[in-house]
Amino acid sequence: MTSSIPNNEQLIVRPLQYRDVDAINALVSECVAKETSKRLITIDRELEQVGSWYGLKRFLSLLPRSYYHGWRVYVAQYLEEVLGLIQVASLNSTRSTWRVERVLLNSNSSEVELLKTQKEIGSQLLRHCLQNIWEARTWMLEVNVNEKNHLALYRENGFQPLAQMTYWQISAELITQLAQQNPDLPNFLPISNADAPLLYQLDCVSMPPLLRQVFDRHAEDFKSSIVQNAVSQIRHWLNGTDVVSGYVFEPQRKAAIGYFRLESSKDGSRPHRAQLTVNPAYTWLYPKLTAQMAQIVQKSVERKQGLAPENQFYAQPLEIVSADYQPEREEYFNKIGAISAEHTLLMSRSVWHKIKEAKPLEGLQLSDVLQGLKPARAPIPSRISWLKSVSSSYQNIVRQKNIFSSKSAKFNPSENKSPGESFKPPSSGLI
Repeated sequence: MTSSIPNNEQLIVRPLQYRDVDAINALVSECVAKETSKRLITIDRELEQVGSWYGLKRFLSLLPRSYYHGWRVYVAQYLEEVLGLIQVASLNSTRSTWRVERVLLNSNSSEVELLKTQKEIGSQLLRHCLQNIWEARTWMLEVNVNEKNHLALYRENGFQPLAQMTYWQISAELITQLAQQNPDLPNFLPISNADAPLLYQLDCVSMPPLLRQVFDRHAEDFKSSIVQNAVSQIRHWLNGTDVVSGYVFEPQRKAAIGYFRLESSKDGSRPHRAQLTVNPAYTWLYPKLTAQMAQIVQKSVERKQGLAPENQFYAQPLEIVSADYQPEREEYFNKIGAISAEHTLLMSRSVWHKIKEAKPLEGLQLSDVLQGLKPARAPIPSRISWLKSVSSSYQNIVRQKNIFSSKSAKFNPSENKSPGESFKPPSSGLI
């Protein structure tokens, strides 16, 4: 891809600095005004708070990576102006899989006219992450199916589709109806670090092999350290959310068969969001776990004594995502009357590339192909090879003896006759 930027004034991609906070807030405000996806608006609102805890993020980046799995922000600067940013985060404890959270591009700047397109800025940001985050082996992202420009940007940089995701919204009226049902979950337990192996097994069973390989999760990914808990509490305090999680334990098989993590909004600024995982063999858990989450949301609403009934908090829906490999979940949401609010595409890209052959396949001779299969020296005889040689020599001796005896019987037929048997000439012809 050629660039129209002069050689002495190239686009610079660098990590986030504190002096970029004002430019980022302006960029986020511009994108939020044009954005139609509530999911992306929530991510943008979190980016606006980067100035509030920039110092804490800098401190956590100095800790060992086993204590903090944070996110990174890189900005694209051209002629002292921020033209775009990219936010990425690691998805597992080994940092082998990273996720592109957001790519924002400034469309109102006059400096963009000096570039060929906005796609070039986005490609520079993506390539910077691919080349400089050396731990990453696989990259993932999620893009709305209607965002044609972003889809073209990601496809051009090697991302391939994995699954189709649907974001379902359960309205406040439907939450009230579901909360009146009895979940009847006697083995519903809270989550601790001791339950990490159970949750890891449930996560492996609930995903197809390809997605399981891409996410590359381990039991350690379902544990949280003291530092991670503290950072999570600060994040939820800034976002105004409450978190409740639990899982269903199956005592006969000693396994977890269902799990959810619910983030309920305290101030009504965003929808309630839930992460739901169910074993494919226990799809009857969908109505029970949904009723359990509806009761938790309803109780959190009732605790807000000082809010007026017309407050936005009461009108917020519950948002749950489903994938195209979960047909039972989508069938259940259609049955209860949930609304499909957004359709996205889950995409991934590996950092490994095909190595170019040194010789064309047409020019290879058979001797060149088998050259690497020739032994470098004579093999050392072993006990098995000695036994094989002894058995083969014995079989040759027996075979030769049988051949000699058969030839002797052919030329001395009288030796094979009994003593009392007399010689009879042939009935016709001469011998």
